[in-house]
Amino acid sequence: MNYRQLQEQARQLFEQGMQQIRSRTHEAAVNNLNEALNIYQNIQDRQGEAETLFWLGNAYFAVANYDEVINFYNQSLAIAREINYQWLENLVQQALAGFAINNNPQQQEAHRLMEKAFEQVNTGQLEAAEQSLKNALTIYRELQDQEQEARVLGNLGAVCNSLGKFSEAIQYLQQLLEFFSQQPHQETGKADVLGTLGIAYRNLGYYAEAIDCAQQCLTIKEQWRDFQGVSGALESIGLAYYFLGEYDQAIEYYENSLEFANYLQEPRNKVKTLNNTGIVYSAKGDFTKAKDYQEQSLNLAQQIQDPIGKGRSLGNLGNISQHLGDYAQAINYQQQYLDLARIYKDRQGEGIALGGLGLSYYYQEEYTQALNYTLKSLEIAREIKDLDAEGNALNNLGGIHFKFGNFGEAEKFLCTAMQAWESIRARLGDNDAYKVSVFEEQARTYRLLQKVLIAQNKITEALEVAERGRARAFVELLASRLSPTENSESTIASPTLQQIKQIAKAQNATLVEYSIIGDEFKVQGKPGFADSELYIWVIKPTGEIAFRNVDLKPLWQTNNTLEYLVRLTRDSLGVRGREWKPVVLKKTDTEGGDLSQRLKKLHQILIQPIADLLPTEDTAKVIFMPQGSLFLVPFPALKDESGQYLIEKHTILTAPSVQVLQLTRQQQAKVNQAALQEVLVLGNPTMPSLPHRMGEQPQPLNSLPGAKKEAEAIALLFQTPAITGSNGTKKVIVEKMPKARIIHLATHGLLDNVRGLGSAIALAPSGNDNGLLTAEEILDLKLNAELVVLSACDTGRGRLTGDGVIGLSRSFISAGVPSVIVSLWAIPDSQTVELMTNFYKQFQKNADKAESLRQAMLTTMQQYSHPKNWAAFTLIGESH
Repeated sequence: MNYRQLQEQARQLFEQGMQQIRSRTHEAAVNNLNEALNIYQNIQDRQGEAETLFWLGNAYFAVANYDEVINFYNQSLAIAREINYQWLENLVQQALAGFAINNNPQQQEAHRLMEKAFEQVNTGQLEAAEQSLKNALTIYRELQDQEQEARVLGNLGAVCNSLGKFSEAIQYLQQLLEFFSQQPHQETGKADVLGTLGIAYRNLGYYAEAIDCAQQCLTIKEQWRDFQGVSGALESIGLAYYFLGEYDQAIEYYENSLEFANYLQEPRNKVKTLNNTGIVYSAKGDFTKAKDYQEQSLNLAQQIQDPIGKGRSLGNLGNISQHLGDYAQAINYQQQYLDLARIYKDRQGEGIALGGLGLSYYYQEEYTQALNYTLKSLEIAREIKDLDAEGNALNNLGGIHFKFGNFGEAEKFLCTAMQAWESIRARLGDNDAYKVSVFEEQARTYRLLQKVLIAQNKITEALEVAERGRARAFVELLASRLSPTENSESTIASPTLQQIKQIAKAQNATLVEYSIIGDEFKVQGKPGFADSELYIWVIKPTGEIAFRNVDLKPLWQTNNTLEYLVRLTRDSLGVRGREWKPVVLKKTDTEGGDLSQRLKKLHQILIQPIADLLPTEDTAKVIFMPQGSLFLVPFPALKDESGQYLIEKHTILTAPSVQVLQLTRQQQAKVNQAALQEVLVLGNPTMPSLPHRMGEQPQPLNSLPGAKKEAEAIALLFQTPAITGSNGTKKVIVEKMPKARIIHLATHGLLDNVRGLGSAIALAPSGNDNGLLTAEEILDLKLNAELVVLSACDTGRGRLTGDGVIGLSRSFISAGVPSVIVSLWAIPDSQTVELMTNFYKQFQKNADKAESLRQAMLTTMQQYSHPKNWAAFTLIGESH
């Protein structure tokens, strides 16, 4: 190798040695630094030699070999003076001076205790390490050595985290942050504290605070090129995203962390990251990848004698075996994990292992064993204040008691589980995206509790829970936007039964709330879960409440689900967006047939059970509260046995929840007070460019001449100019929106069914913008329009979540609009012009938006009879 190659090799060994000192792998650090020293001496790089000698002194100081410390410091100092390296000379002199001060019996005893604690941590003796650190802290406080006191506080925080003493960890770490806030030039120390503090917050369910701390830590570590710290911060952020249910983001952070762990040759960090990555793949249902990561983690943990890492890998392999139906193997793995956790006093791990054993026995239908293990896991979760683990244990105890037929006990546990989940969501503050994500995992508790309540014939209590378990983040977002104060509470109570009745009365409408309930089953011994029942509540304007239950299990016999039936129906309609893919019929599908049959089948499931409860007058309002895939159902086009469409008998609206209607009513009052007059009409702007597939060159979206015609016809009705072509820029439209009473946008709609917030309206690009107005950007607008009509394809769709549809409609309502008309698919141009022109003509005569939309559909139906031509649009929110 030439000089530069040797110098680069030495530099890499030197950096690895420094990182290993920070991570307390001292033997490896000394080996790497000695190798670097030999190379620097051979190539006569005196600066590199001097720096390496100094760090060798630091390595020996860490293991209390003080003779070697003085030897290496003096060698480094001599070379620094020889080559006039002033910065290093000052640094070595400070280190020697500090060493002289610290070289007294009390200081040495405290240092010995610190090193002993590190050894105890490395061998899993966490409680002993905690005591050693507390003893060292006492000495340093007696000596008034604030720097060493700070060092001990940081390590106590880390050990308490590992022991599950998260509240104590936060106390130690906040003391340490206060110390660093009074010290200049302590960025690296502050970063370490933030990293450990983030772990404590995460373990207590404060995920937003955890991510914030870890992001601050990551920024500092990157600035200081502390790659060990960068790896840890990335892993910590990934874990927080996992708990939020943001699995793809979690994997992205873990993969980056793994790259640094490999570069640094840090096996302990690698064990953790492999383990955590495997957990995420399990959550995504990819058990092959999950098993591969866990086996890698287990093998490495065994090689480096990491008992904590070994235990967690065994526990996760047990969870995978459980999902694959191999319960004996699952119990074997989880028992090994439990034994290791108890030996090494890993209370959090012990609780996880007990919970895993409880689930394995539950799936084996050994409910007494399941109950005993799960109760023990609950006890530990409460002891260490792990709210996420507590919620899981409470949920599982509710399920066990349900199997026993102890419905009262099941109800108690599930109600307490709901409180745990709601405490976690409250800790997320006003972060709407986090609240939506975290609820996806929590929703199962609300569904199971509804099932328990219905088993006890508690119909109205189950309705309250159904309402409590839907659109909560949306409700809280709307409530905060409507609040007159900036610092309003980030949570709002779910509606009581009396309030639900009052909302129905205020709307003067019949409310229909759907709740899809799942059930467990086994296929070839493997646990599965599928929709088994559909609960339907009907709330009349008089306050009368009725309940109907639809059995969905007959769909299982033909290998179908309600969601699949909805997709089949949409496929039969021939509707598609940019991401459209045809539904592949299953071999056992007997729900096939033509469109008419499928619309009748959906009517049979969704409407027929409650048909006698719906109003007889066709002008009376019916507001549907769908759930999951039911948001994609074209309710106006559902057909009864006689072939009559639902829109012919009822005036239809939709809403994400009953409580959302209460808030859109408040928005309507606010809009009325603003009393804006302008009408904003856009049609066929100059289209932005997008790639049709990943990696392809962007191409302009197709022009929509029919949308231009539509806009001009509507603008004529309101005697306002239509904005078309290059005039319809994103900049112009966004500036005009806050001044408009009615906003009509006839253009392309782009669907994002992964995040939802990437869904967009296509406008003309200008300046530095790409012409796409996204749902995320709309959320930040403040509008006072009484109506927004999105006359574009798929504007009513988005990411389907337990919080409803995350997309354009949700964003416009959040921005202040009480009524939004959106589409579930693209309608041909001429039919859209016909329908929308008829809608606005009706609306000018009659301010009832729902009735106007109904009449427009009926009129369009006469000329264009196929449902795809008239049934795509739905009104969300207020009718008046």
